[in-house]
Amino acid sequence: MNIIEKRKRKTKMKLKNWVESEKTLWERIASSISDLGEAISSRVVFAGDLALFACSTFFWLFTRGPKRETLTPAFFKIGVLSLPVVMLTGVFIGMVLAVQSFPQFKLVGLETRIGAAINLSLVKELGPVLAATMLAGRVGSSIAAELGTMRVTEQIDAITSMGTNPIHYLVVPRFLACLILIPGLTVMADIMGVLGGAFFSIKILEVDWSYYWEYSRNAVHLYDVFAGMFKSLFFGATIALICCHQGFRCDPGAEGVGKAATRSFVVSFVLILLLDLLLGIGLDRFQHAFFGGVRGVVG
Repeated sequence: MNIIEKRKRKTKMKLKNWVESEKTLWERIASSISDLGEAISSRVVFAGDLALFACSTFFWLFTRGPKRETLTPAFFKIGVLSLPVVMLTGVFIGMVLAVQSFPQFKLVGLETRIGAAINLSLVKELGPVLAATMLAGRVGSSIAAELGTMRVTEQIDAITSMGTNPIHYLVVPRFLACLILIPGLTVMADIMGVLGGAFFSIKILEVDWSYYWEYSRNAVHLYDVFAGMFKSLFFGATIALICCHQGFRCDPGAEGVGKAATRSFVVSFVLILLLDLLLGIGLDRFQHAFFGGVRGVVG
């Protein structure tokens, strides 16, 4: 009898353990599904809130322009103060492209055409992306932290209580400054990158300067410069909207300000790369449709 009872108890314990393990498994699955749903819903809410924020910005932009006393400081801070770091970045990127490209071109006996690859890459891709990245890192994080601090210290609420719309007063000038000045920053990054790449290629790598500039002139056309500047407009608008939105929706406390500044740069950088891909595909198709095909890098 005792043996039979012991076997029954063991069987019941095994059955109970199996039921508990199955219950734990289903709980984990349900928890994972819940976390996934929460992540998706939070992204949808973020996209919707950002869209409403952008619509409000465009509304105040077109119905009532910003005042000069708010626009001038934004232009100075975003444009003038960003110029040195953008120019320095352009110089070093041009040199890095020369260093990395030269061995491959030399293997196939095309080292004289290195200028075409460097300058076309700078004008169409690297110049706009790097200028936007520097703007997002230097200006975008600053905008998010500044507006986030104003939100935490209730300065935005004070502006609203005085009858002034905070988006018109705080966001529109920064948005216009980023939108208008980033093409100029892109051009400066392109120029300094071209000069940096030419200096390193001609002086250090001893590439013949006449062939260098001749192949560069044949490879880079006005449409390529336009494509880079056209991309930069979208990059600047994206940076301004994302960073201002993060500042306005900042969580309370110093930690919230830090998270807003970090999140603004991360989201801006990811969207810059995504836009660069989509715009690059669209512009290449436009070029193929209206200008008879896409030119080769070194052709």
